[in-house]
Amino acid sequence: MSIYLKFDLSLDKHTLRQELDFCLKELWVSHFNQNDYEGQWNCIALRSKSGQITDILPIFTEQPYRDTSLMDRLPYTKSVLDSIPGVKESVRYMALYPGAVIKPHRDRGCNYEDGVYRIHIPIQTNDGVEFYVDDQRLFLKEGECWYINFDKVHHIHNRGKEVRVHLVIDGLRTAETDVWFNQQGYREVKKPKYDEATKKAMIAQLELLDTDTARQLIDQLREET
Repeated sequence: MSIYLKFDLSLDKHTLRQELDFCLKELWVSHFNQNDYEGQWNCIALRSKSGQITDILPIFTEQPYRDTSLMDRLPYTKSVLDSIPGVKESVRYMALYPGAVIKPHRDRGCNYEDGVYRIHIPIQTNDGVEFYVDDQRLFLKEGECWYINFDKVHHIHNRGKEVRVHLVIDGLRTAETDVWFNQQGYREVKKPKYDEATKKAMIAQLELLDTDTARQLIDQLREET
């Protein structure tokens, strides 16, 4: 199971930054999940369920998302999004301010194996950003394009003096995205399937261990039950 994948895309980071600067004049809102972070973490939407720039809630669904009023004013960013295959849902700029911390957490089901993807394109960052996924530190540079499995435990601390801004793209897995991911080196490990009796027996044994890892496995098994 791939934890992350860096795509072989050549993006113009300077034009991406110029279009971000235009959006900085608009209304940004605080991230909705305030239990998961400390400090300032603001967002603005380029695609949302309602079509509003302040609608930053990602909800993976088959119902269509809509471009916000910003999209047509960002021609290069729109061309980048159009070059990514598949159905795009929520698209947001996400700004993590100096000193801000995103606490260790999981976004359950936010991984390609479960039928969705989340892609990050750093627009503005610095060497002081500490970004960990599954205890691995990732170094995401401006203008790069990354898929990350956010069902894994991840946390971020911006220790630098600059705001870190990423373009974050959520989408649905399709046959078209399968081709693209595989061309980029993605390799999927199939999840084993257990019958209900086996799952209950596994949960009972894991409960005896009483560890964080065991509890995570219990949660996964119960979600499948």
